[in-house]
Amino acid sequence: MMQFFVQFWDKFCFWLWRLGGLSRMLAQALKYTVVNPPRRSTILKQMFEIGVMSLPVVLITGAFTGMVLAVQSYYQFHKITMDTAVGIIVGLSMTNELGPVLTAVMIAGRVGAAMAAELGTMKVTEQIDALHALGVDPVQYLIVPRFIASVALVPILTVFSIFVGIVGGYIIGVELKGINATFFLKNMLDYTRPADLFSGLIKTVVFAVIVCIVSCYEGFHAEGGAEGVGKATTEAVVSSAITILIADFFLSIVLL
Repeated sequence: MMQFFVQFWDKFCFWLWRLGGLSRMLAQALKYTVVNPPRRSTILKQMFEIGVMSLPVVLITGAFTGMVLAVQSYYQFHKITMDTAVGIIVGLSMTNELGPVLTAVMIAGRVGAAMAAELGTMKVTEQIDALHALGVDPVQYLIVPRFIASVALVPILTVFSIFVGIVGGYIIGVELKGINATFFLKNMLDYTRPADLFSGLIKTVVFAVIVCIVSCYEGFHAEGGAEGVGKATTEAVVSSAITILIADFFLSIVLL
């Protein structure tokens, strides 16, 4: 029993230390974003990598999420002759939950892994130590451009995901399942308020911060050569995805 408590205490202290490191990195990123932002060219390069290069993945994910949602909800509502409610489910789910969450998870898998791998490689090859030796703050030079690009573009990617998801749901519901188009759109617009979209975008900003900070933190603390970089990349994706789901739960309660 004593050994169990010792192990639990060690893990608890480790997670507290980890949380402190993440909070410190976030505070530094926010400070440099306001006080001494990086060059525009550096930010634009990260915006291209995070936004433009992630667009195909986000569009495919959003479209098929909306289509699957329409198919599943149609089969359920068709049993009780409430086919026109499919538009409500697609609209609310895409704007408030599935659009923001799935977009963030895909960004974590694509962009977060790339951040952790790139920074982890720089860490194990001592390039980050070289920046320290030159008097350059690695957080300001490496993390802040990624932070600004993530917060700026992940919400935009989410809007694209929501749009193609709703279009995909419309195509399945109206064109394939024969739901009346007027009822589909009217019900969706009546029950999907602007506040639902606003709530989803607030979540997305939080998710973008989580993906960027967690991934950069894992990269900055990679050690042990190529194997350490691989572990940091895996840890970045897994930790980001889990944190996104946990944060989504609490944000859903707060933003109701």
